[in-house]
Amino acid sequence: MSKQKRLLYVDDEDQLRLLVKDQLTHEGYVVETAEDGDLAMEILQKQANFDVILLDIRMPRVSGIEVLKFVRKRNIPSRVVMLTAVDDLSVALEAVKNGANDYLTKPYDLDNLLECLNRVTAK
Repeated sequence: MSKQKRLLYVDDEDQLRLLVKDQLTHEGYVVETAEDGDLAMEILQKQANFDVILLDIRMPRVSGIEVLKFVRKRNIPSRVVMLTAVDDLSVALEAVKNGANDYLTKPYDLDNLLECLNRVTAK
């Protein structure tokens, strides 16, 4: 049996965060959540053993891009997938330039999310 993948999901939308957590838990992931970038960085300072970090780009106070920079500056080996409601190539390019492994545009369905997670964790 393969080891369960650990995932940190960071999104300021409460209902979406709970829904995605339930869906991914059902798919066999161990999911921890954070409702903003500040809390995500606190969690990552204490435990940086996530296989994947799903990061919403636009959040109050601390953006997903800032959390991504925090992750890369500290050499946290997690794969990072950025989530954005804005289908804007410049946002995607900024995320990739700062070390994101992939990005998804909201709204996305569970199949697209799982395909993306499989792709980034297979690398």
